[in-house]
Amino acid sequence: MPKMKTHRGAAKRFRRTGSGKLKRSHAFTSHLFRNKSKDQKRDLSKPAMVDKTDQKRIDSLLPNSKY
Repeated sequence: MPKMKTHRGAAKRFRRTGSGKLKRSHAFTSHLFRNKSKDQKRDLSKPAMVDKTDQKRIDSLLPNSKY
């Protein structure tokens, strides 16, 4: 049986935290900023955690990530 390969698209989008959770970035951050409030732009710039309902599915794409 061959080794499991990491899904390279997922590896570029998600990072593992020290506790094993997955960190992601927000969408809607590339353009059209004049329509967004300062509070919204500030919140979109901060990282977010992957929801626990999606964690198992994304874990299967990242078999070689730590933790």
